[in-house]
Amino acid sequence: MRIVRLYSGSDGKSHFEDIDFPTGPDGLMVRQTLLPVKAPMLAEFFEANNRWQNAPRRQYVVSLRGQKEIEAGDGTKRLFVPGDILLAEDLNSTGHIVRTVGPRGTSAMLSLPLAD
Repeated sequence: MRIVRLYSGSDGKSHFEDIDFPTGPDGLMVRQTLLPVKAPMLAEFFEANNRWQNAPRRQYVVSLRGQKEIEAGDGTKRLFVPGDILLAEDLNSTGHIVRTVGPRGTSAMLSLPLAD
């Protein structure tokens, strides 16, 4: 299973990295490979914000509904659809931009903050 990591690079910009997590014979991700998380939070995106922002904390972000385009500080853009998982760790960089793709109010993500 692939997870996309968004992290702060030594150049002061955010970057994407693809991480392949092992799966078991049933095709499900092996739990021991994931970092422990706190209580989940639902985030609804009603419109594109087009502003640079950093991740508020280290967290997994799971796309639930709609499509989102995320632009990293290095200019790379990725499209996220339901089922995609992002590991957001760009706490100390130029940050990223999240844009909704499609009609207003059609995008939702689940945030899973990492445990300290």
